[in-house]
Order: sequence, then C-alpha cells, then structure tokens
Amino acid sequence: MMRLLVTGGCGFIGSNFIRHILNKYPDYRIVNFDALTYAGNPENLKDIERDARYTFVQGKIEDAALVSELMQGAGCVIHFAAESHVDRSIVDAQPFLTTNVMGTYVMLAASREVAMSRFIHISTDEVYGSLGDEGRFAEDMPLRPNSPYSASKASGDMLVRAYYETYGLPAIIVRPSNNYGPYQYPEKFIPLMITNLLEHRTIPVYGEGRNVRDWLFVQDTCSAIDLVLHKGRGGEVYNVGGNAERRNIDIARKVLDMMGKDEKAITYVADRPGHDYRYALDNSKMERELGWKPSMDIEKGLEATILWYRENEWWWRPLKQRLSSESRGFWETKRP
Repeated sequence: MMRLLVTGGCGFIGSNFIRHILNKYPDYRIVNFDALTYAGNPENLKDIERDARYTFVQGKIEDAALVSELMQGAGCVIHFAAESHVDRSIVDAQPFLTTNVMGTYVMLAASREVAMSRFIHISTDEVYGSLGDEGRFAEDMPLRPNSPYSASKASGDMLVRAYYETYGLPAIIVRPSNNYGPYQYPEKFIPLMITNLLEHRTIPVYGEGRNVRDWLFVQDTCSAIDLVLHKGRGGEVYNVGGNAERRNIDIARKVLDMMGKDEKAITYVADRPGHDYRYALDNSKMERELGWKPSMDIEKGLEATILWYRENEWWWRPLKQRLSSESRGFWETKRP
C-alpha cells in the first residue's frame, strides 16, 4: 500500500491529480493537506470526500509541527501547494514568498526526518522567463523569472535542488506549461472567459492578445506527474508541455466561436507589467525517458472544458460571486 501526502490537493491541478490516482490505484491512500485559501475549494473533491482511502487535513505548509506530523508514514510527497496568480503577486508579493519559498523549505526540511522515497515538487514553465519567436525551453536552461510569482517558484526550485545535492533527498521537479480544464478557479484566463460568456459578459484580453502560451489539458498533466512519481529519477527536472502554442487572442477567438459569440464580446485591457511574451517547453526528455507526450488536442480540450463549465454552474457561480466582491482589476468586465 502506497501512502501519498499531497499538498494543495483542493486546488485545480492537485484535485484532478488526487482523483486520477484514486481511480487508477485502488490500494493507494492519500492525505490531502490544504490551507483552503481563496483558490482551495473542498467542492473540487466532493465526489470522493467519503472514500475511505482519502483523508483531508486543513493547515498551512509553513506550520512545521503539523507538517512533521503528517510526514510520518508518508511514502511520497507531491507538493502542489502554492500561490499561483501572477496578477495577485504584482499587487502583493508577500503571500507568494511565504507559501512558495518558506512553505517549500518547511516541506523539504520535514522530509529529511522520514524515509521518503519521492518528493515531487510542482513548478511552472514561468521560471524560465520569456522567449522570443523561436526555440523552446529545455530543463538545463537558466532560470530568469520576471514576475514576483515566477521568482518565488524559481526560489522553491533552487531549494529543492539544494536539498537533493546537499542531503540526498530524492526530490524531482516538474515544470508544466499553462494548464486548463475542469475545476480551474475562474480568475484564470480560460475559465474566466467561459464563465463570463455564460453570464453574458465580455471577456478581458491583455494588450493586443499577442502573448503566446503553451496550453496543456490538466489530465495530461496528471498522467505526466504519475509517471514521474513512479519512474522519474531523483534530482532531475522534467518539462511537461502541451505542444499547443497559441496566442491569447487566438484562444479567445476559439472560445468565442465555440460558444456562439463574436469579437464584440472582447474587452481589451491595459497590459500586465512585465508580461512575458512567449513560453514554450521542450518535452523530449519526458518522451525519451518516461514515454510521455500530451494526448489531448487543444480544440477537443477546449470543447471538453466549455462543456464542463456549462454543466457545473453549481461549482463556479459561488466563486464568481466572491470575485465580484473583490477589487478585481483584470477580472472586471461588463455586459455588452
């Protein structure tokens, strides 16, 4: 029997990963450790909350005593917990430093106290910085983060590397590209567009929408992390990209078309400070060493995501009401 300690399991990718593991491995047990900040939603796992293999513990990863207690008996850690929205980090970087740097340190330090077989740290492609029109990021390229968010994640990556090199902790870093899919908090680009259109509102696009992102369906991310957990090599970094580079404006137009809307529904907003132009990941290491490559086509993935949000208004409407009570900046839109 494998016992996994998953941090941030009530978040977007974490909750999808927990569901993936419990569906695939009947003899696995999961402890989900989550602080339930604004993006941590217990409703993400409502369908499995009564599963005897699943335990939820609320708490912060900066709580060293609680982290040490939860580490006892854990064979592996999958560390998703993070503050993750670039716009919020620009407004206030402090929570990002607390969670993404100090919290990661606490997790690493506690992992040294037990016989840990794997420590999987979930990072981001944003730690590499920005690309021009050519090339892709490889795992051995230098880190050049440009936002407080990506800087905090890069700092966490460096701590993970240090704990492998200094203490021999069997740690692995996974760097996914831009995820999308079910249960993504509706302040993020794709669910924000979908839910705004379902509410008959306009959708916000930064600048002229020329920034390029590599889009990755969340189930592909889960299958990649699964492989890294079971077959990855300690001390390594693995890029996990979707092979689906698109300009933001092209994603917006595709969503509009799929939902029967036209470009009158776009509201162009002032560009984000320090907005990275392009991200693109070289997946060849994952394919060569672990036999993984993304399986979801971007158009089919968007169709599946739109359908999920159409059918699950019970999940996202309360979250949108919470957003509407905030000073949202980028998220503020209007009815056309």
